[in-house]
Amino acid sequence: MAPTASVPRVTDVQLMIRGLRIHAQTAGDGEPLLLYSGIWGEVQLWQPLLPYLAGFRTIAFDPPGIGRSEMPPFPLRMRQLARFGAMVLDELGVQSAHVLGASFGGAVAQQMAFSYPRRVRRVVLVSTSFGGFAVPGDLAAFWHFMQPGSYHPVRLEKVAGTMFGGRMRTEPELVRSMHIRRPTNIMAGMYRMAPLIGWTSLPWLCAVRQPTLIVCGDDDPITPVVNHRIIASVMPNASICVVKGGGHLVLVDSAAEVAPVITKFLGGA
Repeated sequence: MAPTASVPRVTDVQLMIRGLRIHAQTAGDGEPLLLYSGIWGEVQLWQPLLPYLAGFRTIAFDPPGIGRSEMPPFPLRMRQLARFGAMVLDELGVQSAHVLGASFGGAVAQQMAFSYPRRVRRVVLVSTSFGGFAVPGDLAAFWHFMQPGSYHPVRLEKVAGTMFGGRMRTEPELVRSMHIRRPTNIMAGMYRMAPLIGWTSLPWLCAVRQPTLIVCGDDDPITPVVNHRIIASVMPNASICVVKGGGHLVLVDSAAEVAPVITKFLGGA
């Protein structure tokens, strides 16, 4: 399926939030859609998806310590990251928005929907989990995911299939166009991992009332599909879409297949 519109113009925005320079990008027009990227993802990671999101004003930002955003003096907890998202909306004059979170960003999206329910209209969770007590993924995939050397451009293409599954097993060259970079120093990496320590959404997911769509691939070696099914069973207004042959990066490597499902859901269907 081809994009429903041409590539929207992307506008870079520099925000000042709690004394930190935060790099954000907006694109398109329509209902606001806040995007939370994966643990090492920068705003450019969303570019392959943007042409398929016609009718929405997308808002993405580099989290503190990632990409062009400054690193905070202390590690942030998950609730603080969710608060950062709310403050990005404040800076852009947006009262409430749909929220889409992928991988690590899915955890932040869950936290925002719970902590700031009036700011969140509908929720899309992609390739994510509920944190502590989740069924672990493949050990080889996790090892590559955590190793700094795995993110070297040449090395990343070689391990992409094992690491992410899905299309990356047969088309690992796709990873070249994705802005997946481990933080440039150990401290930034530790800060980014810190919110996951001791965090789980399982005790309170039943209190998240927003309509929620959960999207996952059945070949995701990092966040197995069973975790998504658990989330869907606990949340009162959740539905699940399992993409056959999809991996951890199903949102961006199979945007033409996944995006129409997401836009239909966000449109209220």
